[in-house]
Amino acid sequence: MRLGAQGGTKVTQLKMKWALLTISLGALLALGACGGKKAAPPPPAPPPAPPAPTASIAVNPNTIQGGQSASLTWQTSNATDVSIDGIGAVQANGSQSVSPTDSTTYHLVAKGTGGTQEATARLTVTQAPPPPPTTANVTDEDLFSQNVKDVYFDYDKADLRGDQQASISADAQFFAQHQNLNFTIEGHCDERGSTEYNLALGDQRASAVKNALTASGVSASRIKTISYGKEKPFCTESNEACWQQNRRGHLVLQK
Repeated sequence: MRLGAQGGTKVTQLKMKWALLTISLGALLALGACGGKKAAPPPPAPPPAPPAPTASIAVNPNTIQGGQSASLTWQTSNATDVSIDGIGAVQANGSQSVSPTDSTTYHLVAKGTGGTQEATARLTVTQAPPPPPTTANVTDEDLFSQNVKDVYFDYDKADLRGDQQASISADAQFFAQHQNLNFTIEGHCDERGSTEYNLALGDQRASAVKNALTASGVSASRIKTISYGKEKPFCTESNEACWQQNRRGHLVLQK
């Protein structure tokens, strides 16, 4: 009976050893299987980004007068769509003559798969100066008649009236500005009195005007005097209004 118990114990121990051995072998096999598995390959690298477009635009010259032209030049790269405001779609590179009437900013837009690029160029347009005004061919006679004033006198008088000083001053200023003009002062009278008397009075009136002008700076060498008395009236009616017109120192251009 004792031997049978001991034998059973040994059998049990042997079974336990085999079980442990089996478990150990299984663990080793499992570890071997894990250690032999290959790692997953890394994902492929993304493709490189497409290059961004480049763009430039210039205008030469950058300032013109109205009616003139300038050369517009542009260059781009990596662009599939190129346009210029006011012109429209253009080639990737090119040039064009432009002649705007007003100052203009040319705006270029270059588009491609890599994005958009813009560039600008400014052309300033100035207005041409107006042509010089055409001057009429004004003769010395025209200038003289338009600017020189006669000097009037009272009845039977040869001294200058106060209200005639403005005419003397205006005449003196004109002659100072036109040194090339020489002139004659005619002395005139109304119809009353004798021919001899009026010739003398006319001479006095012409001399009075000459003296006033020379006192204002006009050279006496430019002035001649003559008296017509009552022989060349400006008005032929016999009344005071008409006589007043005839009592004068009349200035005439020497030709």
